[in-house]
Amino acid sequence: MIEEKRRTFVFDFDSTLTQVEAFEELAEISLKGDPKKKDKIAQIAKITDQGVDGDITFTESLELRLKILNAHRDHLDALVRRLSRKISPSISRNKEFFKQFADDIYIVSCGFKEFIDPIMAKYGIPSDRIHANTFRYNKAGKIIGFDRENDLSKPDGKIDELKKMDLPGEVHVIGDGFSDYQMRAAGIADKFYAFTENVERKNILDKADHIAPSLDEILYKEKLPMSISYPKNRIKVLLLEGIHEHAVEQLKSEGYQVELLAGSLTEDELCEAVKGKHVLGIRSKTQITKRVVDAADRLLAIGAFCIGTNQIDLDACMRKGICVFNAPFSNTRSVVELVIGEMIMLMRGTHQKSMNMHRGVWNKSAKGSFEIRGKKLGIVGYGNIGSQLSVLAEALGMQVLYFDVEEKLALGNAQKVSSLRDLLKKSDVVTLHVDGRPENNGIITKKELGWMKEGAVFINLARGKVVDLEALKQALLSGKIAGAAIDVFPEEPKSNDEPFDNPFIGMDNVILTPHVGGSTIEAQKNIATYVPEALMSYVNSGDSFGSVNLPNIRVPEVKGAHRLLHIHENVPGIMARINNIFSRFNINILGQHLQTNNEIGYLITDINKEYNSDVVDELKRIDHTIKLRVLY
Repeated sequence: MIEEKRRTFVFDFDSTLTQVEAFEELAEISLKGDPKKKDKIAQIAKITDQGVDGDITFTESLELRLKILNAHRDHLDALVRRLSRKISPSISRNKEFFKQFADDIYIVSCGFKEFIDPIMAKYGIPSDRIHANTFRYNKAGKIIGFDRENDLSKPDGKIDELKKMDLPGEVHVIGDGFSDYQMRAAGIADKFYAFTENVERKNILDKADHIAPSLDEILYKEKLPMSISYPKNRIKVLLLEGIHEHAVEQLKSEGYQVELLAGSLTEDELCEAVKGKHVLGIRSKTQITKRVVDAADRLLAIGAFCIGTNQIDLDACMRKGICVFNAPFSNTRSVVELVIGEMIMLMRGTHQKSMNMHRGVWNKSAKGSFEIRGKKLGIVGYGNIGSQLSVLAEALGMQVLYFDVEEKLALGNAQKVSSLRDLLKKSDVVTLHVDGRPENNGIITKKELGWMKEGAVFINLARGKVVDLEALKQALLSGKIAGAAIDVFPEEPKSNDEPFDNPFIGMDNVILTPHVGGSTIEAQKNIATYVPEALMSYVNSGDSFGSVNLPNIRVPEVKGAHRLLHIHENVPGIMARINNIFSRFNINILGQHLQTNNEIGYLITDINKEYNSDVVDELKRIDHTIKLRVLY
């Protein structure tokens, strides 16, 4: 048996183990009340960067910063408390790595032992493994300098210190600065990881053996135990159709790799683009067919940054264990406000008057112009949008009628009618808010339009295929329908550059909008907050709450446990077989949560001891297993 070669890990402290530079934090404490505090801290930060980047010697950097600080021994306890709250996230979540491999970990820092020692003691790293500077004080306790005999206070100090340490095995240096790279360049370190979780210094990126956005990435590369099973920086996300930048920011801040495209893709293009991606974000134009799902070799989740999900083959996703989320509420208010606005414009004939004015025609007449107060609004589809519209319309003085194939609770004084025909015959304004299920296609045809009141107005912000457009055009031309507002169409351009062709073009009594019912800054930001949160929660913890195709589970994180996710076909005996495997490997279950639908089951299991590859392999081999994920 070949013995594995020993590795020694040398960590920097400032901006690596911590998110911040300690001197800048000390400045915040020691310069409290100083009227020039802000300028002095900026000056310290500039000097720090000059030293880290190698523009000035470290000794110069240290001297200059200490002169500005005006620090005292009594400030150090507060500094330790501040730094303890600002440990780098990936360092903090992998605390067990430091404790388990303490014999192979050293801290080599140009910082100071007075604040590094107490912080790293909590991570199991003793003082004799921490190589750093020490302060010098006057009799009153003021910090007046540093130990100038310490190699780490001098130029190239880390090189000289590491040479003296003569560490065993391969030496791997993890840091964010030029002085960390120099140890590799000098030939006394075997590998240099440029740590970029907190700061990215471009002058060392191309010199690094590997760029590490987190400690998770380093542990993954080194095949060492880590708190999560897969580094977040390796999670690849593809966002299409110009999804709001807030979503991009959220996903990037989580550490994911994010690619953003402005438009949608064809099926062939998407089949290629989705390969290797873990998360896909789309809006309404992108079609996720079974062929696309089959091409997705790593896809965990899809986020629909809109209400509808009819563009997604939900069954194909479910059978491959791909979790789909949408935004059922986030743009509701925006759609409702557009309906209200269009309703008023149609009842007043505002659009026709505006078009006449553009042609130089002044037609100041009240003919065909009505208030909406006292009129009957007929809402077809009483879901999230329909019900909120009901409340606002009633506040404007309208009488609200609604029809829905499902039983829905009436809000306010809204009245449910027994049939679509009854609603159309009674309503002055008819607005559609149905979903895109196939049975809703063509629910408004020549026959239904014939049931409507003479001179009523018609609004469709639901789905393009629910209305026979030619029949609606004829009803508008005949005057049966006084006006219409259409936001959705059976065929829509894939991008802003494609032409738009429609039978209503040029008609003064028709308001046309390019599928913008939910397109407000507020709605897009709401969606760009809600959907990424759902996606990240599922990827990070297995939380499927809000999914439209997988059984919904929300389970809190269990500290000190390992979490396994098992998606399987809903057949008898799966749970027993899974638990039998745990029993045979003497694994204790801390928590177990199962939800099923008619087709699949989703099981989350938290276990309290190290699992091995045999356990994972056996779980994967269970008949009817769709997907197994190991989270942490």
